[in-house]
Amino acid sequence: MKRGCPRIDTSCSSNLVTVTQPGAVSSAVGGNVSISCRTSRDVYVNWQRRHFLSWYQQRDGESPKLLIYSASTRQSGIPSRFTGSGSNSDFTLTISGIQAEDAAVYYCQSFHYINKVVLKHRTKR
Repeated sequence: MKRGCPRIDTSCSSNLVTVTQPGAVSSAVGGNVSISCRTSRDVYVNWQRRHFLSWYQQRDGESPKLLIYSASTRQSGIPSRFTGSGSNSDFTLTISGIQAEDAAVYYCQSFHYINKVVLKHRTKR
């Protein structure tokens, strides 16, 4: 019999998701760079086939800013040089024609359903 974790135990190692990003990437101004994001489990996909993965940019001394959501949709006001792509557990943020102001830390954020929990309410009569 296979043993697993209790259904809602977030400290259990079977419920953990590992996200891997490169330590650092560099480019000259005007160049292109790709930043990878790999997850140990597939990212949640909704009924519209949208992958629940976002990319954030954080400049020194500032709060993180949303760049990309649903893996490939640019947030309003984000320049077209930022492009998101990928599916399942392998995603990429590409910055084309890099500008000096693009120097920052970039994070990917993923959403996963590890266990499906169904709660039912019964009314006694």
